[in-house]
Amino acid sequence: MPETEPDISGRLAALRKARDWRLEELAERSGVSRATLSRIERGDTSPTAVVLGQLARAFGITMAELFGFGAPVGDARIARSDQPLWEDPATGFRRRSVSPASGGFRGSVVEGELPPGATISYSVPPLPDLEHHLVLLEGALVMTIGDERHDLSPGDCLRFRLNAPNAYHAPGPKPARYLLTVITP
Repeated sequence: MPETEPDISGRLAALRKARDWRLEELAERSGVSRATLSRIERGDTSPTAVVLGQLARAFGITMAELFGFGAPVGDARIARSDQPLWEDPATGFRRRSVSPASGGFRGSVVEGELPPGATISYSVPPLPDLEHHLVLLEGALVMTIGDERHDLSPGDCLRFRLNAPNAYHAPGPKPARYLLTVITP
């Protein structure tokens, strides 16, 4: 995968400034400390997937919208080299915006790769009632939504509306690679 790391620090700062929020207000809304937010916006540290989930919720946008900025507008074809790729510094999780969020479309497609043994947990969804269609391509994935556990094998599809805490776990021995389609209500 080519490295096309999106400018998350600039994107987060722009979202905050567009709402005319001080760092203190974003910290209060997101549950992320002011000091951490300041380091993220300066580019001194990279946020984890969990922190990005908290920030997306505070801004009232999907993760796809958080990552989808800068996508070619109006282009039907999005070359792989133009698909933003981001890596979680805490888990090694890699997220590629295959079909980034864009005006006029309610859906987006994400390619995820979670290293063996890694888990990403989100305490709340960024927006209520997001429709998800997850197709496991390789490896094994344990998806937990609220109290429900789903063990997925390659080729399995899990369809759900996200309204509860959720977690992705790759039990190994290989990475879990999947495609996730997210549709806003």
